[in-house]
Amino acid sequence: MGKLFCSSCCLLFFLLLCFELGSAGNVTYDARSLIVDGHRKLLISASIHYPRSVPAMWPGLVQTAKEGGVDVIETYVFWNGHEIAPSVYNFEGRFDLVKFVKTVQQAGMYCILRIGPFVAAEWNYGGVPVWLHYIPGTVFRTDNENFKFYMQRFMTYIVDLMKKEKLFASQGGPIILSQVENEYGYYEQGYGEGGKRYAQWAAKMAVAQNTGVPWIMCQQYDAPDPVIDTCNGFYCDAFKPTAPHRPKIWTENWPGWFQLFGAPNPHRPAEDVAFAVARFFQKGGTVNNYYMYHGGTNFGRTAGGPFITTSYDYEAPIDEYVYLILPKWGHLKELHRAIKLCENLLLTSNPVNISLGPSQEADVYADASGGCAAFLANTDDKNDVTVSFRNASYHLPAWSVSILPDCKTEVYNSAEVEMVPEDLKPSVQSSKDSKTLNWEVFVEKAGIWAEADLVKSSLEDHVNVTKDASDYLWYTTRLVVTLKKSQAVLFSYYANNIHPMAYNL
Repeated sequence: MGKLFCSSCCLLFFLLLCFELGSAGNVTYDARSLIVDGHRKLLISASIHYPRSVPAMWPGLVQTAKEGGVDVIETYVFWNGHEIAPSVYNFEGRFDLVKFVKTVQQAGMYCILRIGPFVAAEWNYGGVPVWLHYIPGTVFRTDNENFKFYMQRFMTYIVDLMKKEKLFASQGGPIILSQVENEYGYYEQGYGEGGKRYAQWAAKMAVAQNTGVPWIMCQQYDAPDPVIDTCNGFYCDAFKPTAPHRPKIWTENWPGWFQLFGAPNPHRPAEDVAFAVARFFQKGGTVNNYYMYHGGTNFGRTAGGPFITTSYDYEAPIDEYVYLILPKWGHLKELHRAIKLCENLLLTSNPVNISLGPSQEADVYADASGGCAAFLANTDDKNDVTVSFRNASYHLPAWSVSILPDCKTEVYNSAEVEMVPEDLKPSVQSSKDSKTLNWEVFVEKAGIWAEADLVKSSLEDHVNVTKDASDYLWYTTRLVVTLKKSQAVLFSYYANNIHPMAYNL
């Protein structure tokens, strides 16, 4: 009896531990939501890109997101950071994908893995390895055999790695969704029929990986079943999947924007982010992912696109240095709490829409047992109003949503931001011991006056010359000018009044 009791206790402890550590189990879906182990889920997700922070930061970032009411951590997989040469792979340091996913699992959270492998993300070359550019006959992101071969090979490598570590929900791991491609719907038409064939091939190739979890394609208007098409944008409350049996998922809710050198600092108020999220769930949303929740840093030469800064802060709720951005982080935490109070009714009942004015409405979720939750919205962006709902008056500021988990008590309004408690305000601490800091220096050979590496009669493509080994390409040229005496005097005058670094003759 003693041994039997002990074995039973151990088994129970193991099962409880697996549940606590973000194990998901079977994942399916219908028109209303994702269904994890037979339970409908309303999920708050947060983008944290593992190579944009260092491994020592990951546990704190994930825990801070969880404390903010987040259920899921989402990340891209960065192809050119992992496959640095054909079949040569890197999963060390900031690119230790397995360690990152296990960090999420250990926090008792789910994971969304956006494998791509094209990811955009203001990342160098959109995540595609530059070496692929030099394989003859390769055309990116279309019905091209070379590109499809290398894309499928990398996709399979990542999926097999996750399977080996038992990280998919179907294996008891935290990964509940995976993504193939990225916002291809914006560009598919430009590729013509080849683009359409490629999109269909990518979806079928992903599903054939047999991960046991659903696949998604963001901004993909012809995603074939069983792939779920999803929304990216500042507002996705009006979004509807292209098939009626698919749930409404918001893969990129932008709480800010990326910074460009020389451009103003992007800013999105916490009130507007909260309004967008509340409206999304009011109108039947099931998964909201903040892109980004922590933006981090574009280390080395990973920043992609023209004039993208080293900082990828994104004005996210957790800043580049892991400080809370207040009041944004706290205001969204309270929003998540209010939404979760309504979760069961949102997922198990159909809404009734009630007009409360020309730009005001209520969506009421009620069940047969008397449970009731309501979202009251004022979409007028200039005027506050007072509305009457169920024989009670409610003040709705301009551009706001009020949440009533019992159809009576307002527990949250998206436009009303509470004062930040002192213990949540960020503080800066200086290190007294400089020896604890390990600095790294990126050294790049500067251009010098010397023998030319190559001589051409025209300007050359930067990437073709440097093979992406440098952001700099130095040009020198020599001009031979024959002048008459009067022209020479005039030229000499102007030349002597130009800074000597402005020309080379």
